[in-house]
Amino acid sequence: MLWYHYLFGAVLIIASIIIVAVVLLQEGRSQNLSGAIAGGAETFLGKSKGRTIEAKLEKLTKWLIIGFFVVVLAAFLIFLFIG
Repeated sequence: MLWYHYLFGAVLIIASIIIVAVVLLQEGRSQNLSGAIAGGAETFLGKSKGRTIEAKLEKLTKWLIIGFFVVVLAAFLIFLFIG
């Protein structure tokens, strides 16, 4: 195996671990019983702060997945044509 096989493999493994971590940091879409009980106690400032962090995590997830796809596509094309 050539050096760039190892490079692409390492980049993909690290990127996949980061994607899993960012997805796990996001809140679920469904509001359970605990969300209904605690929801009334939150202030407006607390809600908006949570939404901005959640929005940033969603945007980060989107860009990480796009980057992951580009790296996989580049690795496939390089391995196909160069070997």
